[in-house]
Amino acid sequence: MNDLLYWIWFSRIKNLGSIRKQKLLEKYHHPNKIWKCNREELLQIEGIGEETAQNILSHTYKEGLEEMANKMKKEKIELITIFDEEYPETLKQLYDKPISLYVKGNKKILNEFCLAMIGCRENSSYGKQMATAIARGLARQKITTISGLARGIDGISHKETLQAGGRTIAVIGSGLDIIYPYENEKLAKEIIQKDGALVSEYPLGTKPERLHFPARNRMISGLSSGVIVIEAKKKSGTMTTVDFALEQGKTIFAIPRKYHKPKCRRHK
Repeated sequence: MNDLLYWIWFSRIKNLGSIRKQKLLEKYHHPNKIWKCNREELLQIEGIGEETAQNILSHTYKEGLEEMANKMKKEKIELITIFDEEYPETLKQLYDKPISLYVKGNKKILNEFCLAMIGCRENSSYGKQMATAIARGLARQKITTISGLARGIDGISHKETLQAGGRTIAVIGSGLDIIYPYENEKLAKEIIQKDGALVSEYPLGTKPERLHFPARNRMISGLSSGVIVIEAKKKSGTMTTVDFALEQGKTIFAIPRKYHKPKCRRHK
């Protein structure tokens, strides 16, 4: 098999997170060697238990690799590994860095200065107003925005960046062939058409499961040089992204709550 097929296989293995993948690569250096491991060898790796070893050995993840590679070629989706020059420098700094990235669109902007824009799905009119103003302002300054393609502030940030002639990156919690939410499929296509990029660490065919979104959020902050919080609830995915940003040492910007300027009193 060629290298791509081994990396696709490595990305498909269930319940094998970034830390354990790093442990495996530290010893074996390439997925083609991990492919050839037996149960006893795998169990010697720190963090690899019986269940994980069985997942790695399972034929389920070794089937259909060529078909997936052909679909990637047809859809113009690339796989960037942690050993490739194109791999984003900002992500290399993360302790739980994704081992590989599926990218569609302009992969060069992943290594450019960009700012994340995040916020709640049920945004207020004030939130929309602020997201619009900031996204357009960043676009005019040729600063790439990054968000999660979700409803609400994410979608507004992407749309307004594009409207202002800017470029934007969407990080999603599913395979690049399954855009979620589905009403943003048109927006995803427009991002590609206007020199932006779609990014995921999940292989094609991966559905948008709930547990994928915290992992996606760490990538949104990880790819960015700073995170702009438009509006958020105390317990939300937005605040999860903020927590990741704090751990990663990112600069965080927060939009103040809406206030009403008091009317001036007339002096007699």
